[in-house]
Amino acid sequence: MKAEKHGKAWQDFFLPRLSTNEVAALEKEKGAVVLPIAAIEQHGPHLPTYTDTLIAEGLLEATFELLNREDNIWLLPPLPYGKSTEHFGHPGTFTLSETTLQHVILDLAESVKASGFTRFVLFNTHGGNLDLINMIAREVRIQTGLMVFKMSGMDYKGVLNGLYTDKELTYGIHGGDVETSIILALQEGWVHMDVAQSQMYQPYQDGEIVIDIKGSPSVAWIADDVSDCGTSGDATLATRDKGIETIARLSEPLAKTLQKISTFEMDVLKNSSIVSEVK
Repeated sequence: MKAEKHGKAWQDFFLPRLSTNEVAALEKEKGAVVLPIAAIEQHGPHLPTYTDTLIAEGLLEATFELLNREDNIWLLPPLPYGKSTEHFGHPGTFTLSETTLQHVILDLAESVKASGFTRFVLFNTHGGNLDLINMIAREVRIQTGLMVFKMSGMDYKGVLNGLYTDKELTYGIHGGDVETSIILALQEGWVHMDVAQSQMYQPYQDGEIVIDIKGSPSVAWIADDVSDCGTSGDATLATRDKGIETIARLSEPLAKTLQKISTFEMDVLKNSSIVSEVK
């Protein structure tokens, strides 16, 4: 973790730096509270186990530089522990169970609600959290009445076309070129490029039938099922310059999305619907 944090994310929009009176006085009808959810887990022999959390910090730091105080979007400290059971047993992996993580998210959502906010953003940077977040987000909505939004650091990975190969963007899901480049940009001294490897999983295909580890149909998997070194992707291609460009490209659409979320109201889902006349 960085010893010192600067910029808008950690100074102007870091919610815990405010006093209880200042939080109470914030506008609540507009705006949102962002909870980064990441992981501490193995990322092969070359990357720190803090990779997913560092990516969350770095992307949000760049994203919040593009926001204004009028957006009223506030950042909570990243939750560095996620559901990393697929990597359990690899040294340096520290995981919560799915039940524990669900309760943590729900408890924090109750606190967001009690502080008077109306919009809660779950910002995820670990693929192993995705299914659980998809499920618990609706439960948070039901139990708290909050408007709950799900975002991922790679929601807009299409902007990275041309910077990485199509194969990397599709199958480089863990510790490959993309993640390694980002960590090189954020904490170059934490990366051991001398032991970076190239290992990419491939979906199974027999005729027209494809079975992947994502999408549907798919097969449940753990890290050792798809990789001998704990990664999937070509980390040997990573560079710091690509990481800097990656953060810059992703932060713009992420910022625009947060701005839209800050004024979103649930009734637009009904009111904006186009109903075709049945003749």
